[in-house]
Amino acid sequence: MSSETGAWCPVYSSIELLQEKWVLHIARALLRGPHGFNELSRAVGGANTTTLSQRLEHLERLGIVDKTVESTMPPRTRYELTESGRELEGIIAAIDTWARSHMRRCQDHDASGAPRQPHAAGARSPVFGADEPLAQGETRAPDERGA
Repeated sequence: MSSETGAWCPVYSSIELLQEKWVLHIARALLRGPHGFNELSRAVGGANTTTLSQRLEHLERLGIVDKTVESTMPPRTRYELTESGRELEGIIAAIDTWARSHMRRCQDHDASGAPRQPHAAGARSPVFGADEPLAQGETRAPDERGA
């Protein structure tokens, strides 16, 4: 529902869902294939287990994630995206494209606008996807330091 008119708006509703904490991180991790709960927790990085469980249940109710119980003792579950969930790949790819073009400026400054200190050797970059391998033929633009 749109807050302005009271009528249902697909864009407003989609943004409401996708802005929920961890939803896009979950989808991004599951785009790589099915994950068990603990594996998914590690892949998402930082979500507490209660929140992750709630998000997964919500995404399952919406038909975005499928849950398969593989064993009962100890309980083992596997999560994977449905066809609807796999269609989020385009959205995540668009965010990646935008971030590679525009987030470099944000990466170099903290929330106050002050320049960040240079990253320590081996530190992970906050830029979306910067820590992932490049696709065949893809190049990563050098940052201002030429790295």
